[in-house]
Amino acid sequence: MRDIRPKSRVMALGSAGALVTATLIAGAVSAPAASADSRRGQDREAVGAAIAAAHAAKTGIDWQDCPADWGLAKPIQCGYVSVPLDYAHPFGKQIKLAVDRIGNTGTPQERQGALVYNPGGPGGSGLRFPARVTAKNPVWANVAKAYDFVGFDPRGVGHSAPISCMDPQEFVKAPKMDPVPDSEADKLAQRKLAREYADGCLDRTGRAMLEQMTTPNTARDLDVIRAALGEKKINYLGVSYGTYLGAVYGTLFPGHVRRMIVDSVVNPAKENIWYQANLGQDVAFEGRWKDWEDWVAKNDASFHLGTTRDAVQAKWLQLRATAKKNPIGGVVGPAELLGFFQSAPYYDSSWVPVATVFSKYFAGDTQALVDAAAPDMSDTAGNISSENGNAVYTAVECTDAKWPTSWKKWDQDNTRLNAKYPFLTWSNAWMNLPCATWPVQQQTPVNVKTGKGLPQVLIVQSTRDAATPYPGAVELHKRFKGSRLITEKDAGSHGVTGLVNPCINSRVDAYLLTGKVDGSDVTCTPHATPQP
Repeated sequence: MRDIRPKSRVMALGSAGALVTATLIAGAVSAPAASADSRRGQDREAVGAAIAAAHAAKTGIDWQDCPADWGLAKPIQCGYVSVPLDYAHPFGKQIKLAVDRIGNTGTPQERQGALVYNPGGPGGSGLRFPARVTAKNPVWANVAKAYDFVGFDPRGVGHSAPISCMDPQEFVKAPKMDPVPDSEADKLAQRKLAREYADGCLDRTGRAMLEQMTTPNTARDLDVIRAALGEKKINYLGVSYGTYLGAVYGTLFPGHVRRMIVDSVVNPAKENIWYQANLGQDVAFEGRWKDWEDWVAKNDASFHLGTTRDAVQAKWLQLRATAKKNPIGGVVGPAELLGFFQSAPYYDSSWVPVATVFSKYFAGDTQALVDAAAPDMSDTAGNISSENGNAVYTAVECTDAKWPTSWKKWDQDNTRLNAKYPFLTWSNAWMNLPCATWPVQQQTPVNVKTGKGLPQVLIVQSTRDAATPYPGAVELHKRFKGSRLITEKDAGSHGVTGLVNPCINSRVDAYLLTGKVDGSDVTCTPHATPQP
């Protein structure tokens, strides 16, 4: 599972109550160690989460103007929520999570609480969410009247006890190795990089933190944030990996959910987390890449890259071969090209910009491609670097679930897929290969299911989404009883609720404002296709 982060590494790609009684607290302190029995450990973590939430409810959040270097202007406010590093030891080490908010734009009588957002990743920051209000985004104008918009940096991300796996200066160096191997020697080199990266996560982050970088812990953090906000129940919007965080939260805390929207859904089946999820992406990305090539060919009058998909693909392979032989501008090789071009199958909003740069290159303007695809050498400092995002991505996915340790399996699976789906397969493999030699214990994924008190959940998904293929939405729909699925047919942009599509926008508004959903699932026509 990957969420795109511009100009990031792909290992060769260089791309979450009431007061607890003294008896309960004492029971948590004296409970047996989590390692003795997994179920007992889960019970202990549940008690620890209740203790932390009760403390947060009493403490609240000391809202202040946001630090100047966070780039969040008034009236957005920022603060911190303390959570246990390890919920099995709620009185042990604490870490601080950065949160921000903007109040509802309507009257006090119109307010329905806080809407908490996670954009995905793992490794994405949600702190920009309140800016949708200050920017007067029309898609969210009605919802903003009723809700405070709340964002947060999940544990390990940005301003929330950030983690690291390698020197940020080294992380952005380019060009990286071509992700598509030409020989066994290339594969050995990539395996060495992956092993070194896994070791670097342990060395730079530390075992105590790395062991706790899991989706269930981020879900527990989310419940502590809920309590700190003074909310008995949460309203939640999760996109991409944020849907898996929502699914886990809804399973662990079903009675704490008021309303939940999940958009572009990770398949939550235990056997899919996370090795199979990444293999599934490789297939879906190939399909969406071809959709984009068809669109480029259809608009040949604007881009002059060929009038058929095959012609556009030939241009891509030509560009790739050129960059492999002599990196463009000295820094843009095949890995950097893929880091830029993969945004097209991710988001429709990237179709025109990527095609324009592609077209300019073949018209003789190589600088446009260098500017777009070269690494940002300033992205090496502070807490929100692409290195940090990639570290969290790796830490969460590798710790969440058990991964194959046999290189033979990785090699066979990715060689087989690459034969038919070459666009992303090998780069995705190298990005995730640190999980094969992960230096801390890997967990068993949560069995996502409907628990007592879980309300109707609204699921939104496009049929040709590359990053989170459509079957994931169907699977979560089955597991969350009473949920409603809105399908955007013949569309494939990753993240649907923020796009202009009245069929979807009106239903999102109705659900968040009234709690009402359609009597049955809904299929919507696609949003407008980008125009050159």
